[in-house]
Amino acid sequence: MESYLWTIAVALGAAAIALIVVEVVHRIVRRLGRRSVLLTELSEHSHRPFQVAGTVVAVQFGVRFSTGYGVGTPWRQTLLHLLVLAVIGATAWLVASLLLVSEDTALARFRTDVPDNRQARRIKTQIVMLRRITIAVIVVLTLGTMLMTFPSVRGIGASVLASAGVIGVVAALAAQSVLGNVFAGLQLAFSDAVRLDDVVVVEGEWGRIEELTLSYVVVQIWDDRRLILPTSYFTTKPFQNWTRTQAAVLGTAEFEVDWSVPVQEMREELRRLVEGTELWDGRTCVLQVTDAVGGMVRLRALVSAADAPRLWDLRCLVREHLVCWLRDRRPTALPRLRTEIGDASSALPWQWVQTRPPDRPTNGRRPPDNEPAEDARLFGGSDDGDARSSAFVGPDEPAEAPPR
Repeated sequence: MESYLWTIAVALGAAAIALIVVEVVHRIVRRLGRRSVLLTELSEHSHRPFQVAGTVVAVQFGVRFSTGYGVGTPWRQTLLHLLVLAVIGATAWLVASLLLVSEDTALARFRTDVPDNRQARRIKTQIVMLRRITIAVIVVLTLGTMLMTFPSVRGIGASVLASAGVIGVVAALAAQSVLGNVFAGLQLAFSDAVRLDDVVVVEGEWGRIEELTLSYVVVQIWDDRRLILPTSYFTTKPFQNWTRTQAAVLGTAEFEVDWSVPVQEMREELRRLVEGTELWDGRTCVLQVTDAVGGMVRLRALVSAADAPRLWDLRCLVREHLVCWLRDRRPTALPRLRTEIGDASSALPWQWVQTRPPDRPTNGRRPPDNEPAEDARLFGGSDDGDARSSAFVGPDEPAEAPPR
């Protein structure tokens, strides 16, 4: 009985000393953490694991040295074995918390709430993937170390190693799809093909990457639905990534109107609209006639925005404003089906369009063609248009052979 009481007293004393030391260290670190992000994260996330690990280690040493080495009672061996398992688990918890603190400190250096956050999103994706792998590795190693403390498990280690080849083949065949998704997740994290908060178009849906794990990817659709896809989808099938190089994107709004539409006036109205809204980023504002068949003229307004959500609102604003402008200011340009009966010269008084003779060339030469306005050219006319033209230009035409 005296041995039991002495062991309990020593264990409680060791636990109390460990708790006091841990609390003193915690207060010092928290005071110093006012000027350091690392120390602040340590004081917030590693305090409890450090407290548990320190207490368990102190209790284990107290029990081990209070009962003496010569005492081989069963309860002492069982208690010490349980304390060893607790030390292994607490140490693993402490190591995992320290690794998470270092990852959180690295994430704090990269902000994703700024306009140009491509690099920050890439680092965040890689760190999140490494965090998941780290936790999985620590859990596996901890369980393996705990099992190795049992003599029976160590005794069958040779037979396990002998059959490891067969078991590995069977496990690889059984978990082929799982392993494929794991390697696909690692490939996505480090190939920079897709990152967290990237705007993508997959399966005909437009959304952003909300979560990226080793086995699946969560895409938040624009209407707050969630599309869950395996990570192997993004390595085996094509998809659109609107923000891989930059967040700024282009968008269109198309109109089918009558042939009497005043294109230049509508172009000027588009320019006035985008210059008066904060949704436009000032890069591209173009109105072009892209088709003129079937009795209609198709106009395409091309505008740019800093990111996809602003672009969506800007496209809707352009459609609404130009539709109202055509209805109120140019109602004759609204789409309609027209039937006219008369002669080809349009000389009858009720005919609303009067033909005019074609322009005749002066001095035997044709008049020069009018150059399109700056906001009527997609490939040229501005710095952004010139850059787009150089990026999409085709191969150079071969030079003509000199005449013989």
